[in-house]
Amino acid sequence: MDTWIVDAWAHLHTADGLRQTIQTGGLGLMAFMIFAETGLLAGFFLPGDSLLVTAGVLTVANGDRPAYFEAWPTTIVLILAAIIGNQTGHWLGRKFGSRVEHRPDGFLYKRRYLVAARNYFQSKGGVALLLARFAPILRTFVPFVAGMGNMPSKAFFFWNVLGAVLWISSLIGIGHVIGGTSLADSLHKVIIIVVAVSFIPVIWQAARTYFTAGTESKT
Repeated sequence: MDTWIVDAWAHLHTADGLRQTIQTGGLGLMAFMIFAETGLLAGFFLPGDSLLVTAGVLTVANGDRPAYFEAWPTTIVLILAAIIGNQTGHWLGRKFGSRVEHRPDGFLYKRRYLVAARNYFQSKGGVALLLARFAPILRTFVPFVAGMGNMPSKAFFFWNVLGAVLWISSLIGIGHVIGGTSLADSLHKVIIIVVAVSFIPVIWQAARTYFTAGTESKT
C-alpha cells in the first residue's frame, strides 16, 4: 500500500503526470482530489495548487491542444468541492479530534502537521482559514484544528467560503491566463514557482514555532 501511494505521489507531482491524470479523470476526479486534500487528513500529499493551475491551463486551447474544460463550470465545481472539504474537516475535528491527536505517526498522518496547524490557527484566528488555503499541508489540517477548538459554525463557514472562492478562482485564473501562451509549454516551471511560493507560509510558521520554543525554553 505504501509503495502504491509513493508512486501515485510521484506521478501527481510531475507536470506531465498531473496533466495526464486530469485529462483522464476529468472534472470529477479533480473535485474529489480538492475535497480530499481539504477535508481528509490523509489528503495532505495531494497537489492542490499545481492541480488548479494545470486545470486552468486546460481550459484554453493552444495550438494542437484543445480546451478540455470550460473555465466557469470548472471553477464553480472546484469551489464547491473545497467548501465541502473544509466543512468535512471541521466536522471531523469536532467528532474525532481528541482521538487523532494522540495517534502515533504513520505514513498518512504526522502529528507535527497538526501541531503546526494549531499554532497557525491560534496566531491568526479565523483569518487562518483563508490564509491556509494557499499553504500546502496547512489547508488540510487547519479546518480539523478549527473543529477541535469548536470554532463557531457561522464564522467557520464564512471564512471557508471566502477562502475557497479566492484560492480556486485565483489559481485557475492564473492557469487560464497562461494557457494560451508559450508558458503553457513550460508548465513544470510555472508549477515549481507556484508551489515554492505557496510553501512560504509553512516555512515561516515552522521557523516561528522553532524559535519561539527555543526562546521559551531559555526563560
